[in-house]
Amino acid sequence: MNKAQIFRELGLKAKVGGASSGGEWFATGKDVIEVHSPTTGELLGKVTQCSAADYQKVMRASQKAFQAWRAIPAPRRGEVVRQLGEALREKKEALGALVSLEMGKIYTEGLGEVQEMIDICDFAVGQSRFLSGPTLQSERPGHRMMEQWHPLGTVGIISAFNFPVAVWSWNTALALVCGDTTLWKPSSKTPYCAIACQNILADVLRRNDLPEGISSVVVGRGSTIGERLIADPRIPLVSATGSTRMGKRIGEVVGARLGRTILELGGNNALIISEKCDMKGALASAFFGAVGTAGQRCTSTRRLIIQEKIYNTFIKKLVGLYEKVNIGDPLDPKTLMGPLIDEAAVEDYQNAIAAALEQGGKLLCGGKVKRASKNRRRTFVEPTIIEIDNKADIVQDETFAPILYVMKYKKLDQALKLHNDVPQGLSSAIYTDSVMEGETFLSYRGSDCGIANVNIGTSGAEIGGAFGGEKETGGGRESGSDAWKAYMRRQTNTINYGGEVHLAQGVKFDV
Repeated sequence: MNKAQIFRELGLKAKVGGASSGGEWFATGKDVIEVHSPTTGELLGKVTQCSAADYQKVMRASQKAFQAWRAIPAPRRGEVVRQLGEALREKKEALGALVSLEMGKIYTEGLGEVQEMIDICDFAVGQSRFLSGPTLQSERPGHRMMEQWHPLGTVGIISAFNFPVAVWSWNTALALVCGDTTLWKPSSKTPYCAIACQNILADVLRRNDLPEGISSVVVGRGSTIGERLIADPRIPLVSATGSTRMGKRIGEVVGARLGRTILELGGNNALIISEKCDMKGALASAFFGAVGTAGQRCTSTRRLIIQEKIYNTFIKKLVGLYEKVNIGDPLDPKTLMGPLIDEAAVEDYQNAIAAALEQGGKLLCGGKVKRASKNRRRTFVEPTIIEIDNKADIVQDETFAPILYVMKYKKLDQALKLHNDVPQGLSSAIYTDSVMEGETFLSYRGSDCGIANVNIGTSGAEIGGAFGGEKETGGGRESGSDAWKAYMRRQTNTINYGGEVHLAQGVKFDV
């Protein structure tokens, strides 16, 4: 699929305004984003950024739509989300190709990201009939207590470039069945993915004769649009994916107005390799975890902690896999690793390698920027392995690039200490055939991350489980399990059906 075919299939234009509430795209801002393919540098199109006035127009539409949307029964809202899932199935190939074209991940990963969108729609449809609260036992005779959940309002969504469609769907599918409207500020590096998603959902909403404003998009500068969104008291919940630095700013602003946040921030994920592991499976998981998406996943494997008895053997085999990686056009089926998102990411990659070597690291493989050809930008790099101490400053940070730091351990307690000794706490894994080691890793003594796996890697997660992490990862949870509760407001009800007034705790207050 080429650019023309992708744009035609998804209703995209070479020049477009960056704001929509479900109807026409518009923008009155003066700044224009030129969107280039990270693979070739080809100009994909131009998106005019929103102004403050555009934001207010979209926000008013969202607030108005919420009044109507929340009154629709949840199972009917679920039916609309079911139709969204069907529409995504029809557009899967084109949307997956757009992810590859605009973001740079290989096509099979682009398709996988769209499949996540379909899966969360299926999950949300079922959830729409189960937004339930418990009946509680009252201490007062002739009384009943219960909990119920109500729609919250407009949910603000701020997403990063690396998952330009899936993260929106995690939030939107659940928010919609919960009766909320959504306002999405996508990454300015991947605006066409957002425009395509909005077009698909807007078509579903129109077919159901639903008002504009249920789903909205604003493409704009953080200083113009992002700051307004996070400070807006009309937005009770902001769900944001990005760096820890960004998350701290959002948490500060939203917290100051006592709003809610779902923060999905940095990861510094480690995979422990026991001498009791299945070597073949451990190698495959480490390889994909570190190299997949060119290391631009929040769940990418950043650190490999290997038992010293198998360290040399494991590293030799892993380096052999790295040397065979086919780097190139992400739309080519033979490619295993596409480009980094832009030249700034390449600079971060180079700076991180230089810092690691200055801090005592030893380069085991990779470390170079690929030479540019006529149809390539300098966004292609070699996946890199560096042997280094876990305490090195560069290891304590997250570099969004295919750099894997490796180290060895003697006993499991030492591995766990190394594993947890970073500020982030998103995803984690251990490869071991020992039940005792696996259970220890999952216990209170083990991983301090929001996601902990045994005999699978750190990268990739099913939508059925709640997704998110601890410490500087932000503490938010999205997607499956009971993450839907974040998108609703809880209410405790007590009903007196007996007639007599009884005060709680046996208090007497007779006239």
